[in-house]
Amino acid sequence: MNDMSAETTVTADGRKIGGVVMEMKNITLRFGGVVAIKDISFDIREGEIRAIIGPNGAGKSSMLNVISGFYHPQEGEVWYKGQKRPPMKPYQVAQQGIARTFQNIALFEGMSVLDNVMTGRIRQMKTGLLAQALWKGRAEAEEVENRAAVEKIIDFLEIQHIRKTPVSRLPYGLKKRVELARALAAEPSILLLDEPMAGMNVEEKEDMSRFILDVNDEFGTTIALIEHDMGVVMDLSDRVVVMDYGKKIGDGTPDEVRSNQAVIDAYLGVAHD
Repeated sequence: MNDMSAETTVTADGRKIGGVVMEMKNITLRFGGVVAIKDISFDIREGEIRAIIGPNGAGKSSMLNVISGFYHPQEGEVWYKGQKRPPMKPYQVAQQGIARTFQNIALFEGMSVLDNVMTGRIRQMKTGLLAQALWKGRAEAEEVENRAAVEKIIDFLEIQHIRKTPVSRLPYGLKKRVELARALAAEPSILLLDEPMAGMNVEEKEDMSRFILDVNDEFGTTIALIEHDMGVVMDLSDRVVVMDYGKKIGDGTPDEVRSNQAVIDAYLGVAHD
């Protein structure tokens, strides 16, 4: 059993950060002869916003895919809530309370916003297909409960005005917000965000940043995110791990990472020996 004990710390803005909830130990991931991740270790603490950054091709998305069960590393261990996690499929990881969004939006374009967000409630649906089809008894009550939970998320993310709109008609920034809503509908304890600001204008980035902070603050959700916008990363994150060519070159607070010469060199492109 891994020791998860740690004193709770309180951030400058009053948020509580607990002990280690997930730990990546010496993770190495290969695709044939290509090493995407090489011997990387870092942890995620309960209640924090943890950023994973690095230049293009650094291995960030591969690491997020290891956390979410899409990839299985050839070496190393994933520990979750004090226990070593065996190889799992993505749906099994989701059942553990880990939800994610994707770099390339993965929504059902022909369905309404409401129906898309409802698909995030699948983990909470306990009745069988027949009971749901008949919509009687427990199935009806379950549907009402799930709809109420989804409506709260829609209100929280301020997308009431598009709740019945087909996703295909939405602009990019709102699609990103709908995808966040669907992930939140699963009531995750850890939320993985893969480039949540990608392709957004300044106003959309400000809105998404506010919602990420609100999710962390009001729901107490632990968040791990990949993001290229360094201003966003430094403003949002409690701690940052930096990757370059599959290796970890920095890990610490935003201030510590900002002053790390290896990180500076990687982003300036002058330390690629």
